[in-house]
Amino acid sequence: MNSNIKRSVSALLCTALLGFSHLGFAAPPSDLDALVKKSMQKFDVPGALLAVVEPGRAPLTKGYGVRKLGDSAPMNEHTLFSIASNTKAFTAAALAILVDEGKLSWDDKVADRLPGFRMYDAFASHEMTIRDLLVHRSGLGLGAGDLLFWPQTTVSRDDLVHRLRYIAPATSFRSGYAYDNILYVVAGEVIAAVSGESWEDFIVKRIFTPLGMNESVPSAGRVKSDNRSWPHARLNGRARNVGGDVEPLSIASGWDNSAPAGGINASPHDMVRWMQLQLDRGVLGSSRLFSAAQANEMWKPHVLVPISPEHPAIAAIDPTFQTYALGWNVKDYRGHRIVTHQGFLEGAASVTFLIPEKNVGFMVMINSEDTEAREAISYYLLDHYLGFARTDWVSAFTRAYDAKIADAIRVLDTAEASKKQQNAKGPSLEPQAYAATYRDAWYGDVVIANNGGTLNIDFKSSPGMNGPLEHVRFDTFRTRFTDRRMEDAYITFTLKADGSVDFARLRAISPLADFSFDYHDLLLKPVKQ
Repeated sequence: MNSNIKRSVSALLCTALLGFSHLGFAAPPSDLDALVKKSMQKFDVPGALLAVVEPGRAPLTKGYGVRKLGDSAPMNEHTLFSIASNTKAFTAAALAILVDEGKLSWDDKVADRLPGFRMYDAFASHEMTIRDLLVHRSGLGLGAGDLLFWPQTTVSRDDLVHRLRYIAPATSFRSGYAYDNILYVVAGEVIAAVSGESWEDFIVKRIFTPLGMNESVPSAGRVKSDNRSWPHARLNGRARNVGGDVEPLSIASGWDNSAPAGGINASPHDMVRWMQLQLDRGVLGSSRLFSAAQANEMWKPHVLVPISPEHPAIAAIDPTFQTYALGWNVKDYRGHRIVTHQGFLEGAASVTFLIPEKNVGFMVMINSEDTEAREAISYYLLDHYLGFARTDWVSAFTRAYDAKIADAIRVLDTAEASKKQQNAKGPSLEPQAYAATYRDAWYGDVVIANNGGTLNIDFKSSPGMNGPLEHVRFDTFRTRFTDRRMEDAYITFTLKADGSVDFARLRAISPLADFSFDYHDLLLKPVKQ
């Protein structure tokens, strides 16, 4: 790091320490450690990381528990963590830097900056702007196209962007909100096309290095440090995270094609620098990383996000408004504006909260998929910094969690009971008649083979997503994926008048399956040999 950068980083941190010391804001709660440990114990979380910035005090960075179950190595302020969709704000900031430099505009047409870009719909292909890429109003369905990188894949980033043109929209262009990841991958390709550098290199050179985020890497494939958090989930219950014990997962290596949407691995030590930059609206010491105008643009609401009421035990967290800006959610909590974003990737959950009026920011990271622990810690901190009376959030989120699991079990029990009532009916065809190579326009090939009367399914672009099919009823089967990290699905074959297979559709079995297992978007047609 050169001397100018060192001075900039030093000035940045001094702002956190000295710039607001006269205002006398609350220190972190005295029982914070106890609350974090209580949350971890209640939800069986192996490890947690915490990063807090507030005016007048040194940043708080801390680790709790272990990086991996069965290993004593502790989580600490230098532990790298997959921040997943918290990456989206970095991609937005990279575009803001290019806007400041006059190299593009938020309202530039994507097709003008990325020749060959196409959506399924011709109008959307022509009218899609850089801004549209970031605000989830493209017309794509929730998580559409995520199987091209989730849980891992052999599809390249270029091919992923190319296949976007085959994903049919769920609604008309700009008519509503539906969260997606794939258009942030397109945004990363725009950054590469305009800057002449890969998204990864641009993030390191233009954001990480000036901020002194020297421990962070832009994608999982670039992690070299052994001090990294390990993913964990419950795989041995009724369904993924429905009962069972928490266990460590292998670290997937196939997500780098989607890095602009969720690839960054960062430490608490580094993330306090990022949060302070955001709170200071782009100021970096005596200079700026991005202008005040772009800082405002990134926090400006663009799309209304529908509000789904939470369980009564945690109804206090329901916002009265909720919007999406550029890589950030902007909503209210008990009448106060909050700038926030969640991150979730296999075995890891994180959240960033910024409270602009208090100049406070914090980030909570857990190496588990039981997100209630993350939420209990976060709302405890929000109440503290906003001066609200304490709520027993651990108990509240426990009640919500118990209700969620009970509901999931009821759905699974109902499906099992239906199977028992109808298990003598079907299938319509002999096993060999279902065996074929099936193709979906955007995903690619799924092969169903007949092995001695047992059908097996293999998603060719998704390593590990294969295993036997088990008959359920009529022409519906279910997967039994060999890799238990994969969410199982029902597959239903629809027949033509002559009795041959016309197409097959899938849907996840568990009601708690992550939306990125977007089986429901697949239309599998047999390939004529």
